[in-house]
Amino acid sequence: MRHWPYLLALALFVIDQLVKWWIIHGVELASRHTIPILPFFSLTWVENRGVSMGLLTADSSLSRWLLTGLTAAIAAFVAYWATRPIHWQERLALGLVLGGALGNILDRIRFGFVVDFVHLHIGERSFYVFNVADAAISLGVVILFTRALMGGSEKKAES
Repeated sequence: MRHWPYLLALALFVIDQLVKWWIIHGVELASRHTIPILPFFSLTWVENRGVSMGLLTADSSLSRWLLTGLTAAIAAFVAYWATRPIHWQERLALGLVLGGALGNILDRIRFGFVVDFVHLHIGERSFYVFNVADAAISLGVVILFTRALMGGSEKKAES
């Protein structure tokens, strides 16, 4: 069955949105800003108006919608790619990327920014603040790069 990456993407999308709902309405993190959990991990409210690590910040309505459109176009390409005859590991990676992208696209449409809250740090030195969708996208990209570097061209296409 070639279409299981779409089910994975849907599951990730739902999980991402449920966790964000809990962060917004249950924890009320926007008003609390930061909740220390461990010495290296906190829940920290960040309104990410850019892409990964705040790059390409969309600081106007036009740039917000252009960024949303670009992200949607990439998601559409990923969805198409997942229909091609490719290895199951690539399908897994594409399902992760697609689910994460859809979660972040919905945030941009609803809020004008992506809700980030998982904060990794050592003391005052901050490394990254992300969300479930970002983690899925990152894992998917790592799988794709690993497949490419480790001879992914010798793939057995899943039928």
